[in-house]
Amino acid sequence: MPCDLLVPERPSAPALTCLPARIVLGEANFGCGSSREHAVWALYDYGIRAAIAPSMGDIFMSNAAKNGLLTIVLPGLAVAQMIAATLAAPGLEIAVDLEAQSVALCEAGESIPHRFEIDAYRKKCLLSGLDELGYTLTQLDRIESFERSYS
Repeated sequence: MPCDLLVPERPSAPALTCLPARIVLGEANFGCGSSREHAVWALYDYGIRAAIAPSMGDIFMSNAAKNGLLTIVLPGLAVAQMIAATLAAPGLEIAVDLEAQSVALCEAGESIPHRFEIDAYRKKCLLSGLDELGYTLTQLDRIESFERSYS
């Protein structure tokens, strides 16, 4: 999913004056303290579809997975380089390929890829556009078969 990055239009611009984006970069413990789904909803409603940081709050990551927001944990140096590059060149593209589990900073015609890990269940749900209930409903035949075997 190729995406633009949420960065100020120019380094001196207020943080709220931003280019359209679908990815947000964060620092360590991104989303920490966000124990309600509202933090994820706010990002998602703004159009953000992926968050990249060196570490994230566990509850935030769980809420994100349940609401269609991809969370990507990369080494701190990689994230710091992405932040620096996007601040230096607003509008710089970052491409996220969920199937290949990679993030690439597209700079000067070159792509600098970083591989990330994701739980197979979360990956399947995100690729299919399913939440937990939606996934459960895809298993309805198996559920009904199980129920019949015990009736």
